[in-house]
Amino acid sequence: MTNADSSNSNEPRPGLTIEVESVDLDRDGKGLARWNNWVVVVPDLLPGERATVQLQQRQRSRWLSRRVELISVSEVRRRPPCILADDCGGCTLQRLDDPAQTRWKEQQIQQTMQRIGGINLAPAAPLVDADRCFGYRNRALIPLKRDQNGRLKAGYFRPRSHKIVNLNHCPVLDPRLDALLEPIKKDLDAGGWPADHDLIEAQGLRHLGLRLASATGDVLITLISSHGKLPGLQDLAQTWVQRWPEVKGACLNLQPKANNLVLGRTTHCLAGSPTIEEQFCGIKLSLSSTTFVQVNTSQAERIVKRLTDWLSFQCGGGTVVDAYCGVGTIALPLAKAGFHVQGLELNADSVEQARLNAMHNGLSSRCEFHQGDVADLLASQLENCQALVLDPPRRGLDRRVVASILEQPAEVLAYLSCDPATQARDLKELLAPSGPYELETVQPVDFFPQTTHLESLALMKRISS
Repeated sequence: MTNADSSNSNEPRPGLTIEVESVDLDRDGKGLARWNNWVVVVPDLLPGERATVQLQQRQRSRWLSRRVELISVSEVRRRPPCILADDCGGCTLQRLDDPAQTRWKEQQIQQTMQRIGGINLAPAAPLVDADRCFGYRNRALIPLKRDQNGRLKAGYFRPRSHKIVNLNHCPVLDPRLDALLEPIKKDLDAGGWPADHDLIEAQGLRHLGLRLASATGDVLITLISSHGKLPGLQDLAQTWVQRWPEVKGACLNLQPKANNLVLGRTTHCLAGSPTIEEQFCGIKLSLSSTTFVQVNTSQAERIVKRLTDWLSFQCGGGTVVDAYCGVGTIALPLAKAGFHVQGLELNADSVEQARLNAMHNGLSSRCEFHQGDVADLLASQLENCQALVLDPPRRGLDRRVVASILEQPAEVLAYLSCDPATQARDLKELLAPSGPYELETVQPVDFFPQTTHLESLALMKRISS
């Protein structure tokens, strides 16, 4: 790559202008280039594009830079559909057209599996929803803050900061939620309550929560505040429920601690119902302000159906252990398909909701839910099961969980992950030659179009006793 600086220096330094070509994107959606054995990070530079850039700051073996001039433009570049794309840190792949995003994510999963797990199997074609590349999110938790003039700002953060990019609309939100954002924001602004998501300058409102049941269209509004002393808020909540028939309830969640946890443990219903009902894979689910379910309903249904069909083909029935089961979004469809399911979950509220969901769907005889750390519970559940389903948090599997699986491997194993890096690390221990499983397929699924987030489902069969 040529050096555009007049000194023709090969030594990088702040202020040096060079010409580079992007070969990949990082996890923030920024271009990655190489120059004189250095990695150069360039905002808004897609793979295959060339640009002159100015080096700004060294971070270990890489240099951060700013783009000065775009020399060549990729055929997959597009104008971002969102007018706030330059500022907002929520959706960093909008300049890449949708098919190119899918290809990039598939490549990332394949490269991660090979680099970290030593796995050379090419992934299956990603599960995508071509009709819902925007407008797919069924939930939003939006930071709130009043500016120096007392006006309420609502929006997501700028990249690598806690500064709000003020917005009235968000194109990745389901349109039924997006239509409520601006009028709710105006009402909260008029209410005059203090608002600061970080609790640095004020105590009071912190976040606006919007939740949609995609199948029924029911909406639940939740305000997150550090305290409940918000005069007139209950009257406003009643107004919302009366104004919009789709809004079935409005709640106040209390989170008084100045940390990064958005939701607290206490929630009060201000008007209407504290829950809404969703239809998911033929199952009725009760959703509260704090219930965790995937934000992309159609894609979540696709991956659960893929998993259910595979387990039915492999096992035809029997007992499945669903580790990290949450409120039963995998366990209950499996039970409906004829399996007996043992769900394991640390969060006590989720276990209670899972049991209620099983009862409301007439599936209590096929489901048992156990509360506790999966690392403590798993070994006792593996002895009599035919299949194990894993859906761990981003950090992946605890080493004790891996040890339990290696000690008593189920006939088939399915591992759904939101971080291919930790998944690949765990698969390296579970797969032959050191482990008892062979990998049948890795199924990418795009839960979060317009972002760099990756999800994948690994399906494995036992090859040794």
